[in-house]
Amino acid sequence: MPYYDLKCSECGNEFNAKASMDERSAAAIQCPACGSYRLETIFRKVNVVRSLGDEACCPIGETGGCGGCCGSAR
Repeated sequence: MPYYDLKCSECGNEFNAKASMDERSAAAIQCPACGSYRLETIFRKVNVVRSLGDEACCPIGETGGCGGCCGSAR
């Protein structure tokens, strides 16, 4: 089940809720502060981490040597 960052339209309480997508789309999540079902989704920054694979993460020409993150420490 995903987590949602939500803000209550009635009291302004911001909270995080674990709920199914069906619960979210059916407005079945309740504000823990006032009990309202009138909630807005809060969009926050998301950090995405990806594998660099064979790409060098620290070009030797720029740093004077690899820090070991790409497996080719020289």
